[in-house]
Amino acid sequence: MSKIVLITGASSGIGKAIAVFLHNKGYKVYGTSRNPQKNNNIPFNLIPLDVLNVDSINSAVTTILNKEGRLDVLVNNAGMGITGPIEDTPTDEMRAVFNTNVFGAIDVMKAVLPQMRKQQSGVIINVTSIAGYMGLPFRGLYSATKGALELITEATSMEVKNLGIHVVNVAPGDFATNIAAGRYHTPVFENSGYKQKYQENLDLMDSHVSSGMDPVEMAKEVYKIINTKTPKIHYKVGGFMEKFSIVLKRILPDRAYEKLLMNHYKM
Repeated sequence: MSKIVLITGASSGIGKAIAVFLHNKGYKVYGTSRNPQKNNNIPFNLIPLDVLNVDSINSAVTTILNKEGRLDVLVNNAGMGITGPIEDTPTDEMRAVFNTNVFGAIDVMKAVLPQMRKQQSGVIINVTSIAGYMGLPFRGLYSATKGALELITEATSMEVKNLGIHVVNVAPGDFATNIAAGRYHTPVFENSGYKQKYQENLDLMDSHVSSGMDPVEMAKEVYKIINTKTPKIHYKVGGFMEKFSIVLKRILPDRAYEKLLMNHYKM
């Protein structure tokens, strides 16, 4: 029997790559988008879901359960980026990214967990980021949301472990997607004390994304996790240096690691 998979944020980028890959492997995939009618030539089911609207989330999950009677996998992929100096970034925009990347992901988990508890089985995969393992200059808010989701995953994993449910993280590095276009960019203010360095870092971030890995690598990792009897809690998908940076943070003194990052970002 084909597993039933729900993937949020599946109209483009990593989410779409995962959805297409799993669909081609024979899974019954339900991807979601805030505006599914805008997307054509998608081989999987694409249904409306806005992670900021609990009624929308519950409606999407109910739609799937009414059709399929079960839900085996959730890939919590929907999210948004944000850049900017902490001092210059509007606090309302900070709250918005937390609402999407953290509370939105939590609300989707809360919507699927009752069915998974009933089944005594299920896999929840939260898409976080290698950026969530460290505070990055001008991406501190994004790092914070993804780091928060990593810890929430750890806690939830323990809470549901005896119910037959696995909760894991997959942290991507830089991938060739359209995430840069969808970010909230704090403007480079003319009178900002961070003007030059922030602009230089914006250019650097965009170059990293445009030269990033193929999103299908994330899809392959998700496929492996779904087919692993006892998956780990943390997975990282990225270049060698991206993953090695996490190891270096564990072993280097704080200020030495900070200096390494500042050199990398030409601070």
